[in-house]
Amino acid sequence: MDTEPLWWQAAEVVARTLGHTLTEADEPAVVGRSIADTADHVHTVTGGRSTVEEIGRDLLAGFHERVARGPRPMAGALELLDALASDGVPLGLVSASHRSVVDVVLAGLGPHRFAVTVADGETPRSKPYPDPYLAAARALGVDPRSCVAVEDSPAGLASAEAAGCSVLVVPHALPIPPAEGRLVLDRLTEADPQLLRSLVR
Repeated sequence: MDTEPLWWQAAEVVARTLGHTLTEADEPAVVGRSIADTADHVHTVTGGRSTVEEIGRDLLAGFHERVARGPRPMAGALELLDALASDGVPLGLVSASHRSVVDVVLAGLGPHRFAVTVADGETPRSKPYPDPYLAAARALGVDPRSCVAVEDSPAGLASAEAAGCSVLVVPHALPIPPAEGRLVLDRLTEADPQLLRSLVR
């Protein structure tokens, strides 16, 4: 789902309320990051004008409100999910968002599409650490090295690669260069099951 702009908007509002305007310099600490990571960053750049816990609550509330209005699926996402399901490929959803937000997204996508979902806070560490992808692979009963993660942020990419997954990247806000074990596309509409299979090591 195209939620990254909504997360940025929520972070913008919280930071502005505390006297800071988000810029490109803030993107690495916001784009694709967990509530805890972004709250820590906003707390630091605003000089501690509010507690990390209060900032985190405000971030979650603002993001949840925006997601509840119904974010759009990224172009090609539903078609790719359907094609993978038709091929019998088990699917997992790994998110840096809170479970309450993931459940709203799933309601729009259809929870039946995923055999496993992992949200922020359900593993010892969130993205960019490997824990969420390792947990999803374990729940699916597969080796992470046989998985392809579809990501759009550097934090998600780092998480998937650290877990041993190959990665298909469709960058959203921050540029990501191609590398071994990683394919970068401009649009998700360019992907299909055959392409994802070709990435498995």
